[in-house]
Amino acid sequence: MALTTAKTSGLAITGLGVAAAYALSSVWPVAGALTVAVVLGVVLGSTPLLTGEQRQAVARLTKRLLRAGVVLLGLQLAVPTVLALGPGTLAAVVLTVAVTFLGTLGLARVVRVPRSLALLVATGFSICGASAIAAVEGVVERDDEDVATAVALVTCYGSLTLAALPLLARALGLDATRTGSWAGISVHEVAQVVAAAGPAGAAAVGIAVVVKLSRVVLLAPVVALVGATERTRRGGHAPLVPLFVLGFLAMVAVRSTGLVPAFALGIAKTVSTLLLAGALFGLGCAVRLGALLRGGGRALLLGFLSTLLVLATGFGTLAAFT
Repeated sequence: MALTTAKTSGLAITGLGVAAAYALSSVWPVAGALTVAVVLGVVLGSTPLLTGEQRQAVARLTKRLLRAGVVLLGLQLAVPTVLALGPGTLAAVVLTVAVTFLGTLGLARVVRVPRSLALLVATGFSICGASAIAAVEGVVERDDEDVATAVALVTCYGSLTLAALPLLARALGLDATRTGSWAGISVHEVAQVVAAAGPAGAAAVGIAVVVKLSRVVLLAPVVALVGATERTRRGGHAPLVPLFVLGFLAMVAVRSTGLVPAFALGIAKTVSTLLLAGALFGLGCAVRLGALLRGGGRALLLGFLSTLLVLATGFGTLAAFT
């Protein structure tokens, strides 16, 4: 009975957290429900309001929500739409993701950021922000503070980038197509991509979203690669390719058939966001704010350097290949 009560309590706490995240993100859409959810979780987790049983119940629920959310994320991606970008843009996307991911890991060694946090930041900054962080955290050895820090960095620097990129594009004389492509290849979260491309017009927003989704396609191979590396480091105890990553790829294949009706895709997108918001809220609840703040300086520097890297690499690869 006590276990059932704690489980119900965990569901109720997570549900309230997600509802609050959605309400607050509607006031400031650039932040996004996922970012607000992890912030609310950190705030709640740093108070004595949650009992030990409630924390354990939320933690158990978190893993299920996370994997289901990542699987449904695959329904947002249609391979033909991505391929329509052309080989030049796709080459620029792949190279930008690779350089940003590996470069961030290298920069982390220079500024002495722990490997676990560096992997989360590298994945989030190179691919798709909080969603990528949520996907890769399941295959690396990390503290919950690392997840919260990585999401906070994505929010902070993504917000700065969405303000700076339109000004830079205007100063460089970029047209709508090039501005949209640069936003899609460089900015972290989808909502931030839309905001960054918005000043250049609807055409820029359209291409920015497609370019951004082409980065999301790379989530599965990156998570699989990180998982394989971690498996080697742990002596074979980590899964080579997590089942939820295979589920993600299966959903991409389903979406690519063109047989899924539009209303079903809309529902899947909403449910995926709800699930990921619940997962990130749960991860935040396990964080102690004091521990999070103590290691912030080097992480902030890493986020800044990684942001400069993705902006410069994205601009350079687009100039070279398109």
